[in-house]
Amino acid sequence: MEQELQARAAHLAGIREKAEAEMARIGIDAAFIDRLVDTFYGRVQAHPRLGPVFDGRLAGRWPEHMERMKRFWSSVALKNGAYGGKPVQAHLGVEGMSADLFPEWLALFSATLADIAPSVEARNWFMATAERIAKSLTLSLFYNPALDDPAKKTV
Repeated sequence: MEQELQARAAHLAGIREKAEAEMARIGIDAAFIDRLVDTFYGRVQAHPRLGPVFDGRLAGRWPEHMERMKRFWSSVALKNGAYGGKPVQAHLGVEGMSADLFPEWLALFSATLADIAPSVEARNWFMATAERIAKSLTLSLFYNPALDDPAKKTV
C-alpha cells in the first residue's frame, strides 16, 4: 500500500512538473494567473450585464471569489490540485444567470487575454480552455434533453 501511494504521488508530481514546464514555455505562471484573474474580474464588475449578476452573488465576498478563481485557473493550467470546488453547483441558482451571458463572458475574457497574454500560445490555450468550460457549464445549467426528444418534435 505504501509503495502504491508513493507511486501515485510520484505520478502526480510528474504531471504537475510537465504542466508547469509547458505553461512556462508559453509564458504562463502563477503571477500571470493572478494578473489575469484580477484584470478579468475587474472588467466583469464594470460590465453592464455581467457585473450585476456577479455582484448579486458575490457582494461582500469578492476577495474570496478572486482567490478561488486564482486557485481554479492554477489547478487547470499548472495541474497543482489547488482547486477542489464544484463549478456547476456554484453556478446553480444564481439570480440573473442565463445561457446568453456566456458568450459575453467569453468575449470579455478574450479581450482581456488580447490585452495581457504573454504569448499567442497562452491566449489560445486559455481561450480554448475557457470555451470548453463555458460549454460545459451552459449544458449543465441550461440544457434540457427532453427538448431534443424526436418523439416530441412537431413537423
